[in-house]
Amino acid sequence: MNGLIAFSANIEPICKFHIVWSKKNVSGSIKINRGNITSLHVEKGETSGNSFYLTGEEEARLTVEVTGFNNAYGPSPTVISVKTPDHPFSFFLRDVNAGYPIYIPAYKVAVVVDKDNRSYAELEKDILSRNLQTKIQRIESEEETSFGSVAQTNRDMSVPIWLGIGRDMRLFEISEELEDMAQEGKIIRPKYASSNIKLADTNYDGYIYALGRGVGVKNNITRRLDEGILPIYHSKLVDDDIIYHTISFVSFAEIPLNASTNRGTNYIVSDKHSSGRTFKEEHLKELGEQMKNAFDFQDDMVLYSRTTIENTGTVPRYAWIKCPRPGNGWWCQKIHEYDENTGFSSFGGDSVFCISQLNGEALANEEISILLLPGEKAEFDFFLPHTPVSKKRAYVIVNQSFEKRLNAARSYWKEKLDQAASISVPEKRIQEMFQAGLLHLDLVTYGNGYKDVVSTNVGVYSPIGTESSPIIQFYLSVGWHELAKKALNYFLETQLSNGCIQNYGDYTVETGAALWSIGEYIRYTNDFNWLTLSREKIIKSCDYLIEWRNRNKRDKLIGRGYGMIEGQVADPEDSYRSFMLNGYAYLGLSRVAEALMKIDPKNAYRIQKEANDWKHDIRRTVKTLFGISPVVSLGDGSWVPTLPAWPEADGPRGLLQEKETFWTHGTFTATDVLLGPLYLVFCEVVEPASVEAKMLLDYNSELFFQGNAAFSQPYYSRHNWLQARYGMTKPFLNTYYNTIAAHADRETYTFWEHMYRVSQHKTHEEAWFLMETRWMLYMEEGSTLRLFKVIPRNWLNDGQVIELKNVKSYFGNLNVKVVSLIESGTIEALIEVDMDRKPEQITIRLPHPSNLYPKRVVGGTYDKKTETVTIDNISSRTKVKLEF
Repeated sequence: MNGLIAFSANIEPICKFHIVWSKKNVSGSIKINRGNITSLHVEKGETSGNSFYLTGEEEARLTVEVTGFNNAYGPSPTVISVKTPDHPFSFFLRDVNAGYPIYIPAYKVAVVVDKDNRSYAELEKDILSRNLQTKIQRIESEEETSFGSVAQTNRDMSVPIWLGIGRDMRLFEISEELEDMAQEGKIIRPKYASSNIKLADTNYDGYIYALGRGVGVKNNITRRLDEGILPIYHSKLVDDDIIYHTISFVSFAEIPLNASTNRGTNYIVSDKHSSGRTFKEEHLKELGEQMKNAFDFQDDMVLYSRTTIENTGTVPRYAWIKCPRPGNGWWCQKIHEYDENTGFSSFGGDSVFCISQLNGEALANEEISILLLPGEKAEFDFFLPHTPVSKKRAYVIVNQSFEKRLNAARSYWKEKLDQAASISVPEKRIQEMFQAGLLHLDLVTYGNGYKDVVSTNVGVYSPIGTESSPIIQFYLSVGWHELAKKALNYFLETQLSNGCIQNYGDYTVETGAALWSIGEYIRYTNDFNWLTLSREKIIKSCDYLIEWRNRNKRDKLIGRGYGMIEGQVADPEDSYRSFMLNGYAYLGLSRVAEALMKIDPKNAYRIQKEANDWKHDIRRTVKTLFGISPVVSLGDGSWVPTLPAWPEADGPRGLLQEKETFWTHGTFTATDVLLGPLYLVFCEVVEPASVEAKMLLDYNSELFFQGNAAFSQPYYSRHNWLQARYGMTKPFLNTYYNTIAAHADRETYTFWEHMYRVSQHKTHEEAWFLMETRWMLYMEEGSTLRLFKVIPRNWLNDGQVIELKNVKSYFGNLNVKVVSLIESGTIEALIEVDMDRKPEQITIRLPHPSNLYPKRVVGGTYDKKTETVTIDNISSRTKVKLEF
C-alpha cells in the first residue's frame, strides 16, 4: 500500500488515490462499501457529493480520499466502485499499489496511489515496457504442447477397469496391485451397474487372486486394451524371468454373444443400482413393477480370464498362482470351499463362484507353485460367474472354448465400431482413445428396449441432464442416432408431471440441459416425426422453466437476477440464481424453439420470445455485476473485470470477500470455474466475439488454471470450447494434452471423475474429451463448417493422413481426407458434404509443420494469419491443394 495511506497522531487514517482515464468528459459516481468517501477532487470539471463530471483535453483525472476502510487480509475488505455509463468497474482498495497500478486497458482507465502523477499514456508505456506476459501469452510464445511434452510432469493415474457387454447392467471391476490403486492383490468386484454385490451373507464385495511372488519394490505391471481399443483387458506382470500375461473379457455362459442375444437391462432397474438416482413418488410404481423380474436373466454372465505364464530366463524358475477367493485381503475369513477334483470354488452346497484350471485340468490347490523350464509356458484359466451358479451350470461354463468366446467378444465390439463413423488421426494414442472412448460410453449405456429407452450412465452415476449431454451428442456425431434418441427418451420418460426433469440428487439444472440435447438431436437428424410424438412432453418442460422464471420477475431483482431461476447445479448446496443454471435453461428453450419451428410455429415463436427475454435479463444482470465485481491482476501487468458465479454475490467466490468457507472437491476454484460464468458463453447468452467473453477467458486462465486446465474436475470448465471457437490452437492443445495426461488412465484410457481419484470409468469426462477431439477436427459456427481449426501442427508431417469417414454434423454427413506430402511440396484435402444440407461456407486449416506458407493455393481463398482456406462455392466434392 506504499504511498496510499496517510497517518497522523490521533487522526483516523486517510486513504488517497487517483483514477486516470485516457479520455475526456467522464461522468459518474464513486461508491464505497466498508468506509467513507471524505472528498473528491478534480483538476478539470466538477464534483457534487460522490458524483463527478470530468473534462480535459486528452485525459481525465479524479482524486479520491476515504476513511474508515478495511485493507486487512481476509473477508469484508473495502471495495471501491466507479460507476460510469459505459464502463463501470470495482476494485479492492487494498489492491492499489505503487509498483503495480490497477491498469485496465479494456476500459482505458487506471487507478494509482496518491504520489503517482503520471498520465494514463505514461502509465501504459511503463507497464508495456516491462514485457510481461499472461499465462496464455506465454503458451502462445512456446512450442505446441504434445502428450509427450507434459506426460513426465503431470499426474499418472491408473483407473480400475470395467468389463461388461453394454446394455446389461452386469459388470466386473478389476483392480491391480498398482501403487495408486493400493491393492494387496488383484481384486475382482461383480457389480450391478455401479452397485457392488455382497457375497454369501458377508461384508465382502469381491474376490482377490494373485500371480507371481507378491507386491515388491517394483511397479512391474503394465496394462492395455485389446488392439488398443476393445473392452477386453490385457495385464502383464514381469516378475524377473517369469512373465504373466493375462487376458480377461466378459461374455455369456452358454448362449453366443451378439447384438440379438444381449437383451439388456430395463433402464429403471439399472437406475436402481446406480449412484445418485433419486426416485420421486411418480417413479416408484414403475420401479416396483420392473424390479419383480429384474434378475431374471436369460443367461449367466461370466468373466473369462486366461494367464499365459512363461519362463523367459535361462534356467528353470518357479511361478506362483492363487485362484480367486472371497475378500480383498489375506486376513479375510475363509468362508468358501475348494474342490481340487473339479477346480470349483463354492460357498458350499450348490453355489459355485469360480472354476480354476491349469493347462486345461482342474487346479490342484487354491495356491500352487510350478517349475517352468526355460522357454516353457503354462496356462492358468479361471471362469468367474457374475453371481454363483449351480454345479450343473459350472460344468457348462468350464466346457466353453476360451478362444471361441474371445473371438466372439472381439467380433461383438468391432461390429459396434463398424456401425459408427470413423476418424483416423496420425497420433496413435488419440486414435485409440477415440475408438476406445466410444465403447466405454456404450459399456455403461443400459436398456432392454422397453419403451425405446436407454440410460446413458455417467460412470457410476445414473443419467444426469448435464453430464449425459456430451455422451448423447457424441453418439450423434458418430451416427448412432437411434441410440441417442433412446437416451433422450429416458429424460422424457422420467419427466415429472409438472414438466420438471430431475433425476440426480438435487441437480435442478437437468431440465434445461436435457432440452438442449433434444434440440441438438434435431439439428443432427431432422427427425420431426419423433419431435411430433414427443412435442407435448418437450413443451411441458419448457413451460415448467418459463413458469419458474416468471416467479422470479421481481422488481427488486432488476440488474441482480431479475427473471433468473434459483437452484443447485452440482454437489455443493448453493441454491442461487447461478449463471450455469440460467444459461442451460436459456439454451434449452432456444434450441427447442428452433426445433419446433417446422411442426409447431405458434409454440416455437412463443418459446423463442421467452428465451430472448431470458437472455436479455441475464445480460442486464451481467452488465451490473461487471461493474460490481472486483478487477484482478493478469500476468502482463494489466487488470481485468470479473464476474461472480451468481447475481447474489459481489465477486468471484475464490476471492473470499465474504466470511464463508466453501472449499470443496479438492479445490477453492469449483464455483467460479467448473460452475461459473464461462457457461454464459458456452450457452450462447454472451457472444464469443464480445469483450465480456474475452475478459471471462482472460481472468479464468490467469487465476484458476494449472497447465491451462481446471482443477479437480477439469472437463466441467468451458474454456476449452471457447479456445477452440477463437482458434487459439496452442492454448487449446495445452488444455487438451495436460488434461488427458493427468486425468485418463494412460494404458486403458478410462477416466476418473476428479483429479484425486474418485469415481471410476467416468464417462462424462471421457465424452467431453471425445467432443473436444471432435471440435479439434470439425466444428459448426453458424452457417459455416470449420475443419481442423485447432489440430496439432505435427499431424501434417510428411506422409501423414487425417481422415473423417461418415461423421455427422449440423450439415449432415461429412467426409474429409487430408494427405500431407510436404517433402513433395503439397498438402491436399478432399471434402465431401451432403448437398441437401450443405453449409454456406467451409474453412479448413492446413498448417505446415515448419510454419511455411504456400506459394499457391487451389480450391479456395487462403488466409496467411490463420493458415486457413475458405471455400464459398460448395460442391459435393471439393478439392483443396496447397503448394509450397
